This record gives sequence, C-alpha cells and structure tokens, in this order.
Amino acid sequence: MKESLFQEFPQVSAEQWKDQIEQDLKGASYDEKLVFRSQDGIAVQPFYTSADVKDHMQLPPPLPWRICEKISVTTAGEGNVQAAKALQKGAESLWLHISSESVTPNVLFEGINLENLQIYLSLSFLSREYVERLKSYFKDRNSEVYLQIDILGNLAATGNWFFDQKRDFNILKSVTETASEFASVISVNGDLYQNAGASIPQQLAFSLAQVNEYLNLEGQKGENTGKFRPQFILAAGSNYFFEIAKIRALRLLYASLAKEYGLPQTCFILAQPSRRDKTLYDYNVNLLRSTTQCMSAVLGGADAVNNLPYDTLFHKDSAFGRRIARNQLLVMKHEAYFDKVSNPADGAYYIEHLTRQFANKALDIFKQIEEEGGFLELLLKGELQKRIKESAQKEQELFHQGKLILIGTNKYENSQDLMSQELELDPFAKTSSENSILEPLFPVRLSEKLEQERLEKEQGVLTES
Repeated sequence: MKESLFQEFPQVSAEQWKDQIEQDLKGASYDEKLVFRSQDGIAVQPFYTSADVKDHMQLPPPLPWRICEKISVTTAGEGNVQAAKALQKGAESLWLHISSESVTPNVLFEGINLENLQIYLSLSFLSREYVERLKSYFKDRNSEVYLQIDILGNLAATGNWFFDQKRDFNILKSVTETASEFASVISVNGDLYQNAGASIPQQLAFSLAQVNEYLNLEGQKGENTGKFRPQFILAAGSNYFFEIAKIRALRLLYASLAKEYGLPQTCFILAQPSRRDKTLYDYNVNLLRSTTQCMSAVLGGADAVNNLPYDTLFHKDSAFGRRIARNQLLVMKHEAYFDKVSNPADGAYYIEHLTRQFANKALDIFKQIEEEGGFLELLLKGELQKRIKESAQKEQELFHQGKLILIGTNKYENSQDLMSQELELDPFAKTSSENSILEPLFPVRLSEKLEQERLEKEQGVLTES
C-alpha cells in the first residue's frame, strides 16, 4: 500500500498561518504591512486558501480563443489587401472598422475564404440599408459575422446620437428583428470606460447597465427568443490578475442578467490591451505591457484577442507595427501553448476570490444605476461621466505621486529619448465636444501631462539650437 507523500505533515489551517505571520512581524500591523488595498475597493490578502472560496464557480468553458486583427477600412480595395495579408500571416479572425457606406462588401472580401471565418464589423455610421447589403452578401457563405452596433457607446464616445434617440433605436430594433444571418448584432464597448479611467467594478457595472438598457428598449423581457447575444469589447489593463478576474466576473454578471430575461446566458468577449498605460517615451516598453494584457485576456477567457501595435500612439498604421502585434499573439498560442488548457484560471483561490469581489461590487453599482433611472438617464445627466472622472483622477494622483509606475516615464526616465521628430500622429488628440448634446467620455492616458512637458522642453532645445 502506497502512503501519501505528505502524510507525515499535519494540515495547517489559515488561522495558524496567520498566527505565524503575525509572530514573524514582531508587533507590526498585519493589515498595514501585508494587505494591499486597491483603488477598486479590493483588499488583497497575502495568501488564499479554499476557505476563501465558499462555492466553486461554474463558468462554461470558452471556445478556443482566436487571434484577431483590427483593420480600419477607408476603401474596399485597400481593406481587402490588408485583410488577406493578415489572414495569410496568422490572424484567425478579422475586426473591420468600416468608415463609410461606399465600402462595398463584394470588393472588401474578394478572394478571401470566408468559410467558418469569424468577422467582426464595426461601422462609423448607422444604416439599415447597409446592414441589408451585408446580410445579402453573407447569406449562405457559412461565415460567423458579428455586427457591432452600439448606439449608446457612440453617444458616450462622441456626445451625439447618429441621428436622434428615437430614430437610432428604431433602426437598431429593425436590424435585430431580422438578424438571422449574423451571430450577433449588438455590442457594448466596455473598453471606452477603461480607457477613460473607470475602476474595474465601474467598467463591469456600466457595461451590464448598458446591456440592460438595450434589453429594456428592445422589449426583450420575458421573450425567450434566443436572438439576443451581445458582444462585449473590453480593454485589459495593467493589473495582471485583476484583469483575468474582470473578464470572468463579466461572464458571471451577464449570465445572471440574461437568466432574468429568459435568454441564453452566454456572451461573446473581444478583448484588447488598454491605451491608458501606453507611453510615448520609452515606447518599446509598450510591447511588454501589451503582452501581459493579452495574456490576462486569454487566461480570463476572452473569445478573441486583438493586440495593439507598440507604436500606435504616434505612428501611422504600418505593416511592421501590425506584424509585431500579431506575432506577440502567435507566440502565445503556438509557442507558449496558451490555447491548450480550457479555463486555466479555474480553481485558483486568489482569482476566484477576486472574481466574486468584482462581481459583487459591480452588482451593487449596477443596482444603484437602475434605481437612479438607468444607464441612459445617468449618461444624459452627465453623472456617469462625473463618476468615471473621479475614478480617473484618483489613479492619476497615484501616478503623479510615483505610487503607480510606468517605466521610462515616471521612473527610470531616459533623458536622451527624444520624440518630437517621431510624431506622425497627435498622441493627445481628443474628440471635439463643441456641438455635442452631452460631454463625451474621453480616453485619457496616465502619462499625457509628463509627455507634453517633455515635448515642450524638446521643442525649446531645438529652437535654441
């Protein structure tokens, strides 16, 4: 009979571990020394055990994640060339942002094998007629097409409706009622909240409240139609384990909401790195940041992951930047084998505890939003923008105090790093709010103020010389 390798060692409870730690601290406070309190309101303990996870979460195993490449399509011909190259070089799905109705589907997809290809289509416009053209084109082509219509996200990002509230929702409703050719029609751009500085519970709560607004306005409650399956577009931030838990928490929250409406409890999650921590100076560090953020997205269970080029802030779109971004994902999938385990974070006490914490805090915020009139009401009043600004300011203060570090920017700055002659794009560009009906949610990077100061110094030196 074989004996257990560790049979001779007695079991040690969490209380015993804590007692021993407190003895080793020799009078220092356990909470002050070892418990980390995040700005999300989470108290992170130094260790976790099964006692911290009262009931194991039953998250459905996600489908194998796909390497996605996002392409801005201004003309159908150029978009077709880029899409074909992306697929040839290893992309497994395409995220196409179509700028105008002049982009014809038959030219855009000419020569591309659409069989079983996942395609995500975001439009800069809202047009029932263009959606009909897409439906006609993809009929019987056996593609998995996700339309990304987000009229509330457009309102939040630009401060305006496409047309007006009534017309926008009428178009959305008519599209969703005849959407059998598409895997999904409605998307929720949760990345907007992250890039504007919202906390993780806020990102989750606002995304959930936005979906609920669509469900209420669509009249879906009580109708088990099975048509409604939203897409969530998320931005993964720099806190590795928190971001894993964020994606898992979103699945839990949406499943809970969908159950109330009698709808399928699954959603589609497309994730990409945040822009909030990307920097102009020492920009190669962006490669490391985007790598860990893509890893968080994969381990959290995103269905598809799009990576950002390391120089996206200041260089125009380039084949080299796209290649490096794509290769980061290819290495993860084919060399690091990030596609070999389903639900890799499943059973990790720390991550499961974080997931519950985020879900509970987000649910509290969601309930408060609904009590105050719902997502659209708060957005029109400017209250949602105000709450995100407050969260963003707290994080900004941590950055300026040196408690939140971006290497090469507010720590280990390289004074020889000069960028004023490298700028092909304005890294500080913001959407104009002059003619908007409400204040838009502006994406704000943590390093913007420091970068502007350094650029001014560079310009001064160049002027003197």
